[in-house]
Amino acid sequence: MSRFKYALDGLKTLLIKDQKFSLHIYASIIAIVFGFLLHINRSEWIFILLAISLVLAFEAINTAVEYVVDLVTTEYHDYAKYAKDIAAFSVMIVSILALIIGLIVFIPHLINLI
Repeated sequence: MSRFKYALDGLKTLLIKDQKFSLHIYASIIAIVFGFLLHINRSEWIFILLAISLVLAFEAINTAVEYVVDLVTTEYHDYAKYAKDIAAFSVMIVSILALIIGLIVFIPHLINLI
């Protein structure tokens, strides 16, 4: 049971200290609302939920990397910059993927409304 407590503590830290994570949460809520409003099918839900989960997970890992790097050194170091930049880039990759998945799923439904 303590593992759940640690996970919830991590979520609390993300929500309080990482505005980017909160932004991803808001985008996720919007995507879920669109999914309900547009009556997407089961397969589409799988892709949307997978995309949301990947973005949130990678953002959490990115934040963890930033904390660890900041713990290890407070001085500027090229390797610390590389670690943070690469972790941020991984979030960008899954965010672009999530956007593409969202467009592939939602655009046909929006066109059908018009």
